[in-house]
Amino acid sequence: MSNIPETGRTPRVQIRLVVIQILVFSLLLTLGGRLWYLQIRNGKEYTDEAKNNHVQQVVQPAVRGSLLDARGVPLADNETRLVVSASRTELMKMKDKGKAVLTRLADVLDMKPVDVVNKIRLCDSKTPKPCWNGSPYQPIPVTDEATTQQALQIRERAEDFPGITAEPTAVRRYPAPGKARTSQVLGYLSPVTDEEIEKAKDTDSPYLRSDMVGRSGLERTYDKELRGKAGVTRYEVDNLGRVIGQAKNDPAVPGSNVVTSIDARVQAVAEWELHNAMVEARKVVDRNTNENYKADSGAVVVMEAKTGRIVAMASQPDYDPNAWVGGISAKDYAALTGKASNFPLLNRAIQGQAAPGSIFKVVSTAAAVNAGYDFDGRYPCTSSYSIGNQVFKNFESQNHGPISLGRALEVSCDTVFYALAHQQWIKDGGMKPKKNPGDWFYKTAHQFGLGAETGIDLPNEVSGRVPDRQWKQKFWEANKDWWCKYGKKGGTYVQQLSYENCLEGNLMRAGDSVNYSIGQGDTLVTPIQMATIYAAISNGGTLWNPTVGKAVVSPDGKKVKEIAPKSHGRLPFDAATRNLIDEALAGVATRGTAAWRFAQVGWPQDKIPMHAKTGTAEVYGKQTTSWFATYTKDYAIVMTISQGGTGSGASGPAVRNIYDALYGLDDAGNQDLKRALLPQPQKSLPKIEADGSIDAPKIKPYDPEAQKVDETKQQVDGAQPPAPPADPTTPPTRKPDDDQQLAGPPATRGRL
Repeated sequence: MSNIPETGRTPRVQIRLVVIQILVFSLLLTLGGRLWYLQIRNGKEYTDEAKNNHVQQVVQPAVRGSLLDARGVPLADNETRLVVSASRTELMKMKDKGKAVLTRLADVLDMKPVDVVNKIRLCDSKTPKPCWNGSPYQPIPVTDEATTQQALQIRERAEDFPGITAEPTAVRRYPAPGKARTSQVLGYLSPVTDEEIEKAKDTDSPYLRSDMVGRSGLERTYDKELRGKAGVTRYEVDNLGRVIGQAKNDPAVPGSNVVTSIDARVQAVAEWELHNAMVEARKVVDRNTNENYKADSGAVVVMEAKTGRIVAMASQPDYDPNAWVGGISAKDYAALTGKASNFPLLNRAIQGQAAPGSIFKVVSTAAAVNAGYDFDGRYPCTSSYSIGNQVFKNFESQNHGPISLGRALEVSCDTVFYALAHQQWIKDGGMKPKKNPGDWFYKTAHQFGLGAETGIDLPNEVSGRVPDRQWKQKFWEANKDWWCKYGKKGGTYVQQLSYENCLEGNLMRAGDSVNYSIGQGDTLVTPIQMATIYAAISNGGTLWNPTVGKAVVSPDGKKVKEIAPKSHGRLPFDAATRNLIDEALAGVATRGTAAWRFAQVGWPQDKIPMHAKTGTAEVYGKQTTSWFATYTKDYAIVMTISQGGTGSGASGPAVRNIYDALYGLDDAGNQDLKRALLPQPQKSLPKIEADGSIDAPKIKPYDPEAQKVDETKQQVDGAQPPAPPADPTTPPTRKPDDDQQLAGPPATRGRL
């Protein structure tokens, strides 16, 4: 027995018991606190998460609505294809990250393994195309061109292809009716991104991870209407993933159809004629550079004069929007975005900016009248105009003597506008302007809508530029440091110009005003702006917002929401001035610079009065830009070709051919309404059937050769033979065009 008394153990036992009690109470307190936090403090959050963990969603994509032309012809619709998709989430759970599965899949699809892998990698700033820029949690399309046999192999050997699906799916299609691609106007689709999902989650049109969204063109503008609403079926599952019931089912709602004002037949003509005009321009030698014209890009707009609706809009170079369907390949992406491609994704009708040349003179004419000059006054059209020791020459140094402003428009006399702009510059104070200068030539340009967007229902329109005093000051502040660093007195043209700009680039020089008056210098416009202006002159002065969308039709056809044209102002002149300008522009087509494209080659001026203005703008370091602006009572057509040569020489024939197709005219000016594509703008919408479908007429591709065959037959049948087409290189009765508006090197064009 121990000799230690029992009383000696008691303190140690008691201490141990106290420690154990404290530990027990601490654990209970901790557990109680944690329980309170989980069940009370964050109870609702974890309850919701628990519910979600037992609910699985299956998304059924909505069928995207179609984009239709004015007669119901599909410009963009859907077709059923077998789509093979890969679940990145499932593949990443595998030890080899799904490499073996993707290799087997590539073998079945007759693709290279690296191409399949690249299709499902995620896009970031360092990852080149192709890659996936949508949500990583949704199935990623590998191909939308799988054959039935390939789909069967994948589905029958499901154990070899975990995470891979092959399902029939509605896929976007751009059918190019009549070979009318309408590329930049339609745009293209790509998967929604997580950022877009987050941004739109609280709006009335949230995205699902399976959605495809419009990235440009009409697909983007009317994405909400076209997209519809995807169907979502929610299944209740147990912890093993087995379905134990259906919680909720929201059926898919198809997207609405958008009827446009585009006429696919006219669009095909516009695209073909623009392309052909550029091809023909490249065959002509530029007498300034002794090289063929490059004609590297161009655009054309066909607009309803009384509404601003777009009948056709083409931009070159263009592309096939089907390249984006199912994910774009690396080769196609490089072809569309590389420098050598000259950026076909750019819609040059609304995004291409260039000096307008002499088609700008309608603005200068209105400005002169607003400044107090008499339209019918006599203004000297001399062969040149001198300011100090600089000489600004007229086209081919022609002297027409004293002429009116109307006649100055007809013969495109530069020196008349030089003098008027110079006089106004002096009245405004010259290099030391008055406190509130009139600035009529610049103010009027803004009133014509230049320097601002037209409001067309297409994304990413640019505003062009009116180089007024305010712009010059801001531009000088932004570039002064570079000019001062790079400029050199007596150096190259650019160095000398930079040197002058460094010293006084914020001042409005006489040469700036002189160049500006004929659409040169720092002035920039877009084809859509000029089409809007010429359409406004035609309709009496209303500046319409150009529109492509005409109506939104519900999938069942029961709801039709028409898109009414809207106006953003009126031209700054009265009816009398408008009529005088209108008469002068008719004179351009009958006896002026565009006569050899119309009056002298059988245009029926008495039945369809034509109004036109030619323009050939000089650009430093490049060949001249061709402009041709026209209108009738029905339509305004504007075409431009970069580095294409003269206005009537390069663009004139194409514009004439578009009008011939619209009105059904042969080269002799005889009209056949049966062959006319659209002798009057179409007002009605296409017929909608009881089931919501829209019957679309079939159209044939534009064939100018067939047109010639028909004309030959008319000659055989005894009809009057058409006049031979004019040769743009050596016209037999050619009137002065706007070519070489300013003789001599660019340095003589403007800095004093």
